[in-house]
Amino acid sequence: MLLTTTDVIQGSTIEAYLGIVTAEVVYGSNALRDFFAGIRDVIGGRTGSYERLFERGQRDALQELEKRALKLGANGIVGIEIDTGTINIDQSGALLLITATGTAVKLL
Repeated sequence: MLLTTTDVIQGSTIEAYLGIVTAEVVYGSNALRDFFAGIRDVIGGRTGSYERLFERGQRDALQELEKRALKLGANGIVGIEIDTGTINIDQSGALLLITATGTAVKLL
């Protein structure tokens, strides 16, 4: 399956637009990761544990997006956008949300 952020695919023809597909991935917070991220916030620098989490989340969201597009009979997804956010669950925690959206297409 071809996945792209563009709305056209050079050298390919879109035979049919099959509909919008969306995938959501939600991860719970982790006390140890939050602790080390807090230290990084004070002393500066990159937070590798969160970078890896978002990298994994984007990969998982794209895999789920592909699975949902396949159910529609697609062999491509165009116009993919990935968004990140948080869902506050209480005063002490939040969930990380990663959403991928695109248009499922049938390519010739």
